[in-house]
Order: sequence, then structure tokens, then C-alpha cells
Amino acid sequence: MTYPLTVVIPTLNEEKNIERAIKSVKGIASEILIIDSGSTDNTVQIAKNLGARVIFNKWINYPTQVQFGIDNAKYPYVLVIDADEVVSQDLANSIKQLFENGEIDKYACFKFNRKTFYIGKFLKYTWQPEYRIRLFHKDKVRYEGYLHEIIRCKGKIKKIEGDLLHYTYKDIEDHYKRSMKYVKISAEEMYKRGKRFKLYKLIINPVWAFSKQYFLHLGFLDGIRGLSVAMSYFFSTFLKYLYLWELEEQEKLKKGNNGKS
Repeated sequence: MTYPLTVVIPTLNEEKNIERAIKSVKGIASEILIIDSGSTDNTVQIAKNLGARVIFNKWINYPTQVQFGIDNAKYPYVLVIDADEVVSQDLANSIKQLFENGEIDKYACFKFNRKTFYIGKFLKYTWQPEYRIRLFHKDKVRYEGYLHEIIRCKGKIKKIEGDLLHYTYKDIEDHYKRSMKYVKISAEEMYKRGKRFKLYKLIINPVWAFSKQYFLHLGFLDGIRGLSVAMSYFFSTFLKYLYLWELEEQEKLKKGNNGKS
């Protein structure tokens, strides 16, 4: 049985993941809507073969891409998942119950936990719990932000049972490469917002980022996996502030050279 629900999935070259994601929502969604930003692999064809509707939309950023999907959804309720995520059976059952007992109309948004699969195992402590608003009435939510989404929900929010399973990084190299990729973008965004480099932040913030993940969030209980994630926070935080310093230095040199001419 399906419900008046559109599942929105943004994609770009996700042929290895998209089938698993689509199949996990087949039993609950009346529409599966793929917002593709120009895949050159078999993502689009696989999605179409599985009955999904595919719309091309040029990539600007993640929140804009998701909001485009929400705006084009045929049904009043929307569930957003990424191509590397899977709706667990427990979560699917919770969503079914919301529709069948009428509770779906009593709240604007619903949040549930996301569990990350990391180097062969699901993390039990690191990134846990990670509650995210991903199910909502389409008229009561706006996705905003730049690098990471900010979800504006107009109304009451309810927490539901079940996990969204996140199969994100292929290996350590993939994890650290992706972390470093976003570091420079994050520094540039900070600079645009008027934030400026402080030496104490370069020294203290990376240590705090590591400590929060490894000690405060009990990442050490996930063993080497937890240590790896915590260290990625240390390196990425350090580099973010170093890039911010570099941007300021480049601006000073630019102004100095202009002054000489």
C-alpha cells in the first residue's frame, strides 16, 4: 500500500546507490522524484526503470536542489532522502502508521535518527543520535542555506521511531577527501559572511572539535572508527581556519599591489 507521499532524491552519478535507495521506499511512496544535476553514468536510466520520475535541475547547492524537488512534488507529503541512504523497515513502518492512524495531519514535520555505516559497521556512538527533519507537509517547510541545509518548519515537530541508514563513505580515503573538499568552501562562505581569522580559533577550535566527537559524544566507544571520525573533525577544522587566514592574506596582497600601481 502506498500513501500520498513523494520521495525526493537529489542525484549526480549515483548508479551504485540509487537502486537500493528507491527500493527502500517503494512500499510507501506514491511518487519517487529524482532531481538529477547531470549524471553521466546510468543513474537516470536505473531510476526510470524502477518507476521514478526524473527531472533535470542545474546544481547550485544542496538546499536549492532539494527545495526544487519539494516544489515539484505531486503529493502533499514529502520524504527527502539522499541516494546513499536507505529507509529501514522500522522507519517505513513508522511512516505507514502516521498515515493509517491520521497522525500525519497533526504535525507539520517529522524527525528521525540517521545511522552511518562506516568501514564495515554501523557507528553506535559517533554521530549518534543524529535526528533530522526529512518528512513533512510540503507547504510547511523551506530548505535554506548554502553548504548545509537549514530546514524551516512552520508548525509542530514529532519524533518517530526507526533509522535512516546512511551508506556514505567507501573507505578512509573517500571520507578524508570529501571532508577536505568542503573545508575550502566552508572557509569561503565564512569570509563572505564577514567572519575573520583569529589565531586562538586556529589553535583551540580543532582541539574542541576533536574532543566533542571523541569524548563528549563517546566516539571512543566506536574504537578506531570513532577515532578516525574525530580526527577528521580536527583536520578539517584546522584547515578551515587556515584557509580563512589565507583568504585574508590574499586580500591584503591584492590591496597592496593595487596601491602600488
